[in-house]
Amino acid sequence: MAASLPKLWLKQGREKSLLRRHPWVFSGAIERVEGSPAPGDTIDIVASSGEFLGRAAYSPASQIRARLWTFHAEEAVGAAFLRRRLERAIESRRRLGLLDADAACRLVFSESDGLPGLIVDRYADFLVCQFLSSGAETWAPTLVELLGELCAPLGIYERSEGSGRNKEGLAPRRGVLSGAEPPRELEVVVSGLKLVIDIANGQKTGAYLDQQRNRKRVAAHAQGAEVLDAFAYTGGFSIASLRAGAIAATLIDSSADAVALAEREAVRNGVAERCEFVVANVFDELRTLREAGRQFGLVVLDPPKFVHSAEQLASGSRGYKDINLLGLQLVRAGGVLATFSCSGHVDAALFQKIVAGAAVDSGRTAQILERLSQPGDHPIATEFPESEYLKGLILRVH
Repeated sequence: MAASLPKLWLKQGREKSLLRRHPWVFSGAIERVEGSPAPGDTIDIVASSGEFLGRAAYSPASQIRARLWTFHAEEAVGAAFLRRRLERAIESRRRLGLLDADAACRLVFSESDGLPGLIVDRYADFLVCQFLSSGAETWAPTLVELLGELCAPLGIYERSEGSGRNKEGLAPRRGVLSGAEPPRELEVVVSGLKLVIDIANGQKTGAYLDQQRNRKRVAAHAQGAEVLDAFAYTGGFSIASLRAGAIAATLIDSSADAVALAEREAVRNGVAERCEFVVANVFDELRTLREAGRQFGLVVLDPPKFVHSAEQLASGSRGYKDINLLGLQLVRAGGVLATFSCSGHVDAALFQKIVAGAAVDSGRTAQILERLSQPGDHPIATEFPESEYLKGLILRVH
């Protein structure tokens, strides 16, 4: 099989990253393409010497021209290969105890699970897929069929949207792929919290699943505190904190739909009477609270991604500094700030530096109590540091 595949030849000396098993080939590393592969076709990657390096999906529209499926010459890419990778990913989540009937988790995390460009999230009896690369797009019908066999969901829904898909030259797509259409509101139970999921219209695939463990860690500091939850979305941090002993929570988000969903989640978890819900620009509302002299025992900052590309690093870093400056000023002396960044271009060291600068400018001192990252259903592949995107700090503020 391998001899009949198109070949992508690398320039001399550009094979080093693949020898370390990094799964991307950028356009600038390519000497020539032998054959006429279509987008998503499987190709062999070879060094300038002709040495086989890996087998990949071709993406002529993207700066990431090829994404590696396998580094083994004897491994063919087909339905059996995809089944093995899916089975491995599902078994990993089973061992993490994440596959209870009414639970939610990330079932497949793209390159980290050896399936570049594929995201699969599980919400109880429904799966939601994102096909974010040409290779995943090409194999989508097979992947949907395999997921149906392996998981037996009531339905499989697609949310293939976002800038990553655009860079692959793929149009956005949303809708039912298999089985039943998901209900407008689907209840799942995550770490003892009842969450209301809108698969078709919610953020990403319906919810943010990467903060489940971190909500517990933050809530451990909530006893007796008034909580300020900025960029609250549907209120996961507030609800976890109130259930852990917080006395009240103020939830701020710019999305009226998200806040309405947060209100319903608060009711289902029995904490609504201790919540204040605010629809507003978060930066503006935090400034208003600061000018009013408000302070809180626990402040949570979980903003959306501020940095989408390397070109945005400077402006995005300023955004993180501004929001942390406001957050620090709103923490009562001796209280706690939990602050996060989900921008992959902002690594943990830079994020800590930004927060430290904000502390100096705010006139506050802070101690790091805990560093936080993404959970085990969002694994970080050792050869693919780009898979590490979520970082957080829990700080004692004086």
